[in-house]
Amino acid sequence: MTTDSTSAPTDAVFSHDIVAAVLHHMNDDHAADNLLIARAFGTRDADAAHMVHLDGLAGHWVYTVGDSSEHALRVEWSQPISERAEIRREIVVLYDRACATLGVEPRPHD
Repeated sequence: MTTDSTSAPTDAVFSHDIVAAVLHHMNDDHAADNLLIARAFGTRDADAAHMVHLDGLAGHWVYTVGDSSEHALRVEWSQPISERAEIRREIVVLYDRACATLGVEPRPHD
């Protein structure tokens, strides 16, 4: 399930340090994946996107559209998570779903 809202995350399962590390990795190393997720679950017109939070239930992104307006995007994981290793698995699931939605060939996962 996805929502386009600005409500604050309520499920604080992961420490600040874990969340910060994942956000740094996603925004520095996977910017194109963030945009793919925003286009698949937000709007196809998204021009840029970055991950802003994650919790045990969902990932949270902010994306912009041509007029530079920002939009919040929350995309639920396939199941609730509580372990750091599960974060990568769920982001890969979202990436694969986004590719399928947009008709993009996913790259292999290491």
